[in-house]
Amino acid sequence: MKITPVVLHLRQRCPLFGGRVAGGIDFDAVKASQQVDRPGAFVIATGDDATDNDLQNGIRQDITDAFDVVVILGAKDQRGQLAVDVLHDIRADLWRALVGWKPGAEYEPVTYDGGDLVQIDRALVIYRYSFVTAFQLGRNASTDPAETWHELELDGLPKLEGMDINVDCIDPADRNLEYPGPDGRIEIQLKEELP
Repeated sequence: MKITPVVLHLRQRCPLFGGRVAGGIDFDAVKASQQVDRPGAFVIATGDDATDNDLQNGIRQDITDAFDVVVILGAKDQRGQLAVDVLHDIRADLWRALVGWKPGAEYEPVTYDGGDLVQIDRALVIYRYSFVTAFQLGRNASTDPAETWHELELDGLPKLEGMDINVDCIDPADRNLEYPGPDGRIEIQLKEELP
């Protein structure tokens, strides 16, 4: 998923950070490349998970995208007692900003997936809050844009304009030609033209 909309949304909806929200794909790389004033946050894309295909004649999978909001606080005490109270308030702000929000039209509402301590030392406390959202891979209507190779391939086929149907009845069968089963003679011919 794109994390820029999440970063912008948190900058608008979490005034506690004072706009100090950035993003990236790996926390260690983001932390090393940018020093952020505290309290601050990084939005990190943490991966996706897919269900099995549930169609026999196409592709449709549910994809769950996961991301973390990693919060950095200044440590006021080595045990982190004061930080826990602040983290409780930050979690409530993050829930108000993200839980139920859709990061794009194709996504389900974001849900909370838990949190845990990343690091504590004399200078700072780093805590991670995890969130997930899901979308469907594979379109619902042929008028939607192709999302998979199968859909793209189907879009390249010519339009079905009609059908020619020849019917060879099983009974009565000519025992001199083929028995049991169709005898090879066409008893009915149909032609159907589609609009």
